[in-house]
Amino acid sequence: MTAIAFPILLMLALVLAEMVIINRQGRIEMDWHDVAFNLNSGHLMVWLFRGLELAVFGLVAEHASFDVVGNWHPVAVWVLAVIGWDFCFYWLHRLHHKFAILWAVHVVHHEGEHFNLSLAMRNSWYSSLASIPFFIPLALLGVPLEMFITVSVLHYGIQLMNHSALTPHLGVLERILVTPAHHRIHHVADRAWSDSNYAGSFVIWDKLFGTYRPDLPEGDFDYGVKGASPSRNPAIASNNPVLRYVFRWKVGTVKPQPRYRAQGPMVFAGTILLFCLVTGYVWIYGYGYTDLGYSQLTSFSLLAFGAIALGGISEGRHWALYGWVALSVLLVADALSGGAGYVWLLTCCVLTLHSVSLLMGFGREPA
Repeated sequence: MTAIAFPILLMLALVLAEMVIINRQGRIEMDWHDVAFNLNSGHLMVWLFRGLELAVFGLVAEHASFDVVGNWHPVAVWVLAVIGWDFCFYWLHRLHHKFAILWAVHVVHHEGEHFNLSLAMRNSWYSSLASIPFFIPLALLGVPLEMFITVSVLHYGIQLMNHSALTPHLGVLERILVTPAHHRIHHVADRAWSDSNYAGSFVIWDKLFGTYRPDLPEGDFDYGVKGASPSRNPAIASNNPVLRYVFRWKVGTVKPQPRYRAQGPMVFAGTILLFCLVTGYVWIYGYGYTDLGYSQLTSFSLLAFGAIALGGISEGRHWALYGWVALSVLLVADALSGGAGYVWLLTCCVLTLHSVSLLMGFGREPA
């Protein structure tokens, strides 16, 4: 599944390149724990609910489509798909800021307090699940699944670059496309500013529907969401907002004290290893679940637990250290028993070395 895995690897490479540049410049404080969470939070979203989103779209397009575009010229269908996708995304994004049940999903993305490329990957586990209804109109019109995937990758690529910490103003392009200059406004820690500039790729939607803001607020401002800092564990960070905003439960206001402090670069290294395994999973299995077998289910479960354990390490939990070691051993055992490729096995072995080193005290210190 090169067509799916390659964009993920490219996205990761761009994030790493920006981190290196930012770190060398020294102008912006580098929070490695924050970057690690941003990457780690997107694991399940990439290969769990994203698969369900595509499965639902494919079923509707194949069995319930009105086939409106069936006789159109291919170029016209592509134009419709590109423009229609962005139009649907605008309303998806805008309504995620309006209704509590949708904001409970979207707020995870806004809780990031540092504006950089990794922020684009910071998402709730349920982001793709909540996106399903908004893109169904394209399936009903008859846009093929393969075209929908291609257009999605294009738009998500633009949205990735819209979170760049390094990109300056882009002049005339800002009259047509959404750029980092527009999107920074959307991440200001004040709903008066963040409830604007919802468009994903084409700025016309904000200008057309009256939600466009051209400039950042004057004076000092912060990124993120006002209130307590969110959990670094993706399981907690994805579910607490649902309990808080939908069910009105008071959760997440008091955090347990960490038992140790894992150094940011060490947590980030573990995140990269896990993300490489996730990419390998996508390479092998794609987004499909039609022939879900023991091998895929095992890899799926282990990688899901890995995201949770890594979040626990970032928060200084003892159980996460032992869980991270157990995960690495199980991944190696699964790779050996399943005849995995050498790259996959080597990555699992490096992950084992990383987990044992953390357990022995390397890369962590007393809280």
